[in-house]
Amino acid sequence: MESLKVKDYMTQRTVTFTQDMSLSAALDKVMQSNHLGGPVIDEREQVIGFISEQDLLDKLVKVSYHCQDTHTVGDCMHQEVLSVTPETSIIELADMMKVGKPKVYPVIDSGRLLGTITRRDVLRAIGKNIEACFKHPV
Repeated sequence: MESLKVKDYMTQRTVTFTQDMSLSAALDKVMQSNHLGGPVIDEREQVIGFISEQDLLDKLVKVSYHCQDTHTVGDCMHQEVLSVTPETSIIELADMMKVGKPKVYPVIDSGRLLGTITRRDVLRAIGKNIEACFKHPV
C-alpha cells in the first residue's frame, strides 16, 4: 500500500467552537454542517477541547426541557483531545479509530488547528488505494 497521509484526505474547512459559545449556538453550527462535532479553539486557534453531537445531545435534552440555555461548550467539551498531525499515516489512524474511539480527529501542526479527519475520510483513502490495486494489469 502506498504511503497514505492524513494531509491528503483531511478536511481543511471544519466547524469549530469556542468554550464560551452557548449550546444552542453550537447546535446551530452542527446542524448547518456535515460534521459530527468539532474542535474547541481559543483565540490563537489552539485546540483546547472537542465537542461531539453526543456531548450536545446529553445537555440539550435538559436545555429544551427547561427552556434555559445556561450551559456553554466549555461545560461539556472533552478537554483531553486525541489528535493527529498532517504526516500521520492513514493506516496508523485507522488503527487508532477502532471501536470506542473518536470518529473525528483534529489535525494539528505546531499546536495550530489545520482541519479534521473522519472515519469516512480514512475509508475513502483506503478505498482509493484498493481501487488502484485492482486497476493494475496482471
